[in-house]
Amino acid sequence: MAKKNISNDLPGNTTEIILESISDGVFTVDHNWHITSFNKAAEEITGILRSEAIDRPCWEVFRSNMCEGDCALRRTMKEKKSFVSSSTYIINSHKKRIPITVSTSLLKNENGDVLGGVETFRDLSLVEELRKELTARFQMGDMVSRSPTMQKIFHFLPHVAESESTVLIQGETGTGKELLARAIHNLSPRKDKPFMAINCGALPDSLLESELFGYNAGAFTNATKDKPGRFEVAEGGTILLDEIGDVSPAFQVRLLRVLEDGEFQPLGAVKTQKANVRIIAATNKNLQHLVERDDFRQDLFYRINVVNLNLPPLRERKEDIPLLINRFINKLNKLKQRAVTDLDREALKSLINHDFPGNIRELENIIEHAFILCPNGLIMRSHLPAGFNSDTMKNPEMISTGKLEKKLKVTEAQTIVDTLKENNYNRLAAARALGMHKSTLFRKIKKLKIDLPNVDGRSKHNTS
Repeated sequence: MAKKNISNDLPGNTTEIILESISDGVFTVDHNWHITSFNKAAEEITGILRSEAIDRPCWEVFRSNMCEGDCALRRTMKEKKSFVSSSTYIINSHKKRIPITVSTSLLKNENGDVLGGVETFRDLSLVEELRKELTARFQMGDMVSRSPTMQKIFHFLPHVAESESTVLIQGETGTGKELLARAIHNLSPRKDKPFMAINCGALPDSLLESELFGYNAGAFTNATKDKPGRFEVAEGGTILLDEIGDVSPAFQVRLLRVLEDGEFQPLGAVKTQKANVRIIAATNKNLQHLVERDDFRQDLFYRINVVNLNLPPLRERKEDIPLLINRFINKLNKLKQRAVTDLDREALKSLINHDFPGNIRELENIIEHAFILCPNGLIMRSHLPAGFNSDTMKNPEMISTGKLEKKLKVTEAQTIVDTLKENNYNRLAAARALGMHKSTLFRKIKKLKIDLPNVDGRSKHNTS
């Protein structure tokens, strides 16, 4: 280097000029892990001067999470082989966390003698900023989605939040109903007041009543002092009544009175109290069907169903799986001090082809399972739960005959038909709108067995 070379065995000025000119940080260590050279880019990325880095142990300079566990340079020195593009982070001189990728190899002289190790590292701060900016386009509160259905929800959610209307959120277990409720609260004028959630289906009527409305001293045995309920504690804020479809008919009457009169009465009290809270209800059941079967009061249904939001299951928004995986990996990396980068292609394919009956919650559990087996680097299919390593997952021919393939074909066929209709059955115009060559469109029409009317699509006056 310009100030100190590891030994006379290294090439001279040409190598030094190159190393000082590149944007990647480069440093070398001896067999005792002391830094022996440190280029200009390494100074700029770490914020540490070369004179301060030379002769210090490398872990004192970089303070990386990799230093505490799976150090790529240590593996190179031990296994006598190079490693490329491992992701990690370092702490710079301003105590700022800098994401980097590293590549390592042995440092040898002309005779092949190992002098130590060399590591190059690249600052990924700009890449991370761009990734965050891109993710922000698909984010609402703690929810992320590229799905057109979810994007529509994201679009009008601020208007829903601004209103004081009661909201009913419907969706399967694990789709993120509470996250959506929190997003509504955080976008609303009530955002500085409490948000409280209660699972109505987990409590019997007596406990649910005391939890929501509270009680006065002496209301029942062991009630020695007043206890405020959720409606009182959440004054001015929002209450999520989760799993409202499981509430008994008797308690539905109590809820209806609160919604109609805006008042509640604690157990053992003689006076009612005003309920200045916004109600959001959520359920994994179809309340309309429950109403038709007389299992849910119609008047209560109309009270809570002022604004209805339906969260699609994950199997209907599979384009979100990579986005959600990235979010879970980042979350677990910070929580567990790991350096997992991503999923390999085969692992991602296995997840894409899974139906996810447990929805987003199931996906998060799968990624957490993979973290146990994969401390750093790429998550492989072998790191996923046992079911994802079955022959069905490994055999693409078996996958292609499954439900996903059939659904994709139906979706593709419908898209082509809709585009043809929009373009008056003009094949060339439809092909352009679909972003494909005309011959490709003809081939797909034939392959998908799409029946089309005998229409001259080039006629502007043809409306059939």
